[in-house]
Amino acid sequence: MKSGGIILGILFLVLVGASGWLLLTDPSNNQRQGRSNVVYVVSQAAETREFYDIIEALGTAKARESVVLVSPVSDRVTSVFFEDGQIVKKGELLVELENEEETAQFQEAEANLNEATKQFSRVKNLVDSGNASNASLDAERRKVEEARFRVAAAKARLNDRLIMAPFDGVLGLRQISEGSFLSTNTTITTIDAIDLVKLDFYVPERFIATLVPGQEVEASVEAYEGRVFKGRVKTVDSRIDPVTRSVLIRAEIENKDQALRPGILMTVDVLSSSRSAVSVPEEAIIPTGGKNYVFVVKGDEAERREVALGVRRPGYVEIKNGLNAEERVVVQGGFRLGNPGTKVKEAEPFKGRE
Repeated sequence: MKSGGIILGILFLVLVGASGWLLLTDPSNNQRQGRSNVVYVVSQAAETREFYDIIEALGTAKARESVVLVSPVSDRVTSVFFEDGQIVKKGELLVELENEEETAQFQEAEANLNEATKQFSRVKNLVDSGNASNASLDAERRKVEEARFRVAAAKARLNDRLIMAPFDGVLGLRQISEGSFLSTNTTITTIDAIDLVKLDFYVPERFIATLVPGQEVEASVEAYEGRVFKGRVKTVDSRIDPVTRSVLIRAEIENKDQALRPGILMTVDVLSSSRSAVSVPEEAIIPTGGKNYVFVVKGDEAERREVALGVRRPGYVEIKNGLNAEERVVVQGGFRLGNPGTKVKEAEPFKGRE
């Protein structure tokens, strides 16, 4: 029994030793070990992009022109010529008040002017023929001028009863009806010119040195997710608020499709200090120990290099120094690169976590 067990033990040790020798000397196994030192990565060339320093703020949109329409006189409404939300042109008639008396006065003034003009012509002919004095001609001339002034006054009184659009714009809700009595403090409707909107917002005073008229702004609103409204700074206020230590900025934004309405809240980015700089995708950056690195592909190896970061933008980041344009950096597979001299091989881009 004992001798048989010893023999079996010796045979087991011999088999284990032979297996180990085969593993160490098998050429195919060596090839597999060599392949394990190759890391498949996806690389991309660093690009030059335009970068800006961005000042962020919240602002409120205002119409280019905005008026609450009221009547200059009190009288009864005879006709309403507009509907809610109607787009109108400057001078378009909106409301007519009762004006029979004013119309009659205007017609009477015109008739008096015509008569005074004819009388002036008759006297002038007499003066030219030597049958009347120049003094009588001057008297008739004054009558013509007085009649002309009366026509202008009568026309003004008549126009006060014709409410017209003061500029091109969009009307608000109608607040009156035909037959109602309209007083001078009664709101008829509102009118806003919104083909271009003014955007007012405050920024801290420390940015005042970088703010000048003409700077580009980009704004967005919650109602139009993903849409960017572009405009330019129009004015920087001449005063700084002593309480908030901020300055009021007014920008103008084109609004041809009238998507923006007065009073809407907008998130504003003011773009300043335009510059060209090297950029890489965000996934190429590997933060380690408070520093930032990228792996630069050199032939079949990847070199770890420290870089200084600048402005971040969705999808990419500015590189202030440490990398040149056109150098290829690892964008996928970088976290598997640890030891210097690790061989890399280009692979097809893949999705998901590394």
